[in-house]
Amino acid sequence: MEGYVADLVLAGGTVVSGSASGPADVAIKDGMIVSVGHPGAMLPARERLDVSGMLVLPGAIDVHVHFREPGYTHKEDWETGSAAAAMGGTTTVFEMLNTHPPTRSAAELRAKQEAARKSHVDFGLYGLLAEDNLEEIEGLIAAGANAFKCFMGNTFGNLPSPSTGAMLEGFEIISRHGLRISLHAEEATIMARRQERLAAAGRNALLDHLLARPAIVAVEAVGRAAALAEWTGARIHVLHISSAAELRPLAEAKARGVDVSGETCPCYLFLDSRDYARLGSVIRVNPPVREASDSAALWHALRSGVVDMIATDHAPHTPEEKTQPVIWRADCGFPGVETQMPLMLTAVAEGRLAIEDYVRLSAEAPARGFGLWPAKGRIAPGADADIAVVDPRRRETIRAAALHSRAKVTPFDGREVRGVPVHTLVRGRFVQRDRRLVPGTAGWGRQVSRIQRMPPAAPRNEALAIAALTRRSADAA
Repeated sequence: MEGYVADLVLAGGTVVSGSASGPADVAIKDGMIVSVGHPGAMLPARERLDVSGMLVLPGAIDVHVHFREPGYTHKEDWETGSAAAAMGGTTTVFEMLNTHPPTRSAAELRAKQEAARKSHVDFGLYGLLAEDNLEEIEGLIAAGANAFKCFMGNTFGNLPSPSTGAMLEGFEIISRHGLRISLHAEEATIMARRQERLAAAGRNALLDHLLARPAIVAVEAVGRAAALAEWTGARIHVLHISSAAELRPLAEAKARGVDVSGETCPCYLFLDSRDYARLGSVIRVNPPVREASDSAALWHALRSGVVDMIATDHAPHTPEEKTQPVIWRADCGFPGVETQMPLMLTAVAEGRLAIEDYVRLSAEAPARGFGLWPAKGRIAPGADADIAVVDPRRRETIRAAALHSRAKVTPFDGREVRGVPVHTLVRGRFVQRDRRLVPGTAGWGRQVSRIQRMPPAAPRNEALAIAALTRRSADAA
């Protein structure tokens, strides 16, 4: 095309997809990828960046972050949380709703959209599925909710778990729109009873947190949610899978044809119960870090495809809120969106995972599962230029004090990593360059829309099918 000039060419790198990798240059114009191929075939460009020896990856899509605004901005806000994402090679985040107030109505979603205007990266927003806001769900969808979150078990924010009846009704409503429902899949009454009895007996030690949340709470919740999804045709996503035991109901649901995906987080892969003594209450997270055998099973599940995605459950708290002598008083969670990619690239360097598998887990599967494919999650003509340029040889040490999150605490403090994102581009613009946040990019992020239109799923139960047939017969008459 004579006279056509790209804005940027990334030259000399290795482009990676979920199934292959190879040398190629990438040309970008107006925020989109316009060409991927041999250097001799590239368009002329206003800027040419030599990325020889680098990996050119689709930016990570993290479908599970908590940026704490509104209500808890002493822990995090949209600017600091999205800055951490940019530094970590993450170009799109899906932000959770256990803020104050929670995102339970269209008005509260609009307030969250306003707060997110200072984001460095693109974002999706969750709406709440709870006992008492079923009448708000259609309004949340109309206002732009990208997905829904259901707290089957208690965690930060103390949002009550809905009854199974309310879950069923919520699934029925949301399934008509094709949106995915993400689940904190832990059975609430078992945990509440066990924690109450442990605390009453003076059991306040670190490992008592594990006793309060045995893996059966996840097994029960995953099985119950899968049954509801199968009955209604809802699309569901199991958050922060922590145990080997819950992999079985997840795999069985997939085998039955339920539209269910699952994620795990770096803390469940790289840490286990042997780390409690070393880390103290910093390690407390819901669900808890479990045994080495659970970590081994999760690594296998990532490679086999039983677990579909990597996410972080980025859950910032201040060091004072994390370091409590009584385990029940320590806030649950820690920042993760800045450290996920370096940790997982280290696993790639160690041979625990192929780089193509990492791209599938961190970009392709989230894009497909949450309706963003083909505009996001891939490096190909026509896709958004959401890119992480990675130096696979570069070594760094994770330091809590250096995190861009407002919460300067991480269980990975002092850990050496191999492989880091040296540049991050969101829709063709550098938001991180040469390991530095680019000034003036706060506010560049925008809310994503569903590019991949997922039709409403068909309910599987006979009663609804018969009702639908009855309605069509009546209309015909």
